[in-house]
This record gives sequence, C-alpha cells and structure tokens, in this order.
Amino acid sequence: MKLNDLRDKPGATHKPKRVGRGPGSGIGKTGGRGIKGQKSRSGVAINGYEGGQMPLYQRLPKRGFNKPNRKSFAVVNLGKLQAFIDAGKLDAANVTEDAMVESGLVRRKLDGIRLLGKGELTAKAAITCTGASKGAVEAVEKAGGSVTVPQAAE
Repeated sequence: MKLNDLRDKPGATHKPKRVGRGPGSGIGKTGGRGIKGQKSRSGVAINGYEGGQMPLYQRLPKRGFNKPNRKSFAVVNLGKLQAFIDAGKLDAANVTEDAMVESGLVRRKLDGIRLLGKGELTAKAAITCTGASKGAVEAVEKAGGSVTVPQAAE
C-alpha cells in the first residue's frame, strides 16, 4: 500500500451543496428558497416572531435570579489530581492552587479552586485549596493525606 492508494470509504464524504450555480445543478436560480416572500430574501431573522402577536417568550413570566456577585470556582476532581501526581507533574507533598495552575491541571484559579470527590486518590497528598466537598475531604484523609481550606472561603 502506498500513500496514493489511500481513499475514504465510499459514502464517507459528501460533496458540498453549491446553491445558485445554474439550472443544470438542480438548485440554481432561487437556490431552494421557493419564490417570493420574506423567507426568500436575504437578511431575514424571524425566529420567535409570531406575526405581531405577543411572542411566547414575552408572554411567560420571568423566573429566577442571577446573583451579580456570585463566585465561580475552578473544579478539580480527585481522579484527575491522582493522574497528575502519577505523571510527576504535581508533588503530592505540597499541592497548592498555584502548583495546580502551573502543572496545567486547571487553566486559571477564577475565585478559587474547589476539590470534588470524583475518582480515586491513592497518593498521600497535602492539599491546600479554596473549597472541598465532604466526600473529597474523606477520600483524601482515607488515603492518608490532608485538605487545608482557609476559613475566609467558607
């Protein structure tokens, strides 16, 4: 087999539909839009428009509230943390928020890093983070490690 013998399986790729390219193409002239009317013109956006009737999304009452000063935490699961420790990207003796960012475990701290209990932790790790779930704290302590959460975060 050579490089020039490589082909996709039949039916794996489709030619793009070229609209408005003459009568022979089968989708020329009006380009599949039919004749006349608002939808046949360009620049039409009528999603949710109900012909002047009050639209459904305006008839329904408002619900809920988004807290303007809410905190957003970066999330780290125990399984991912263990994988980074195994790979040698994190030192189990001193797992801090800065170390997690530096290793690439989380992209940025946001308002802090919160530890969650998905996955298994086998390493004896000393972790310092903004928050942690009860399950995560239990799993870390079961593995012989510790979780330190500053009081100001709670």
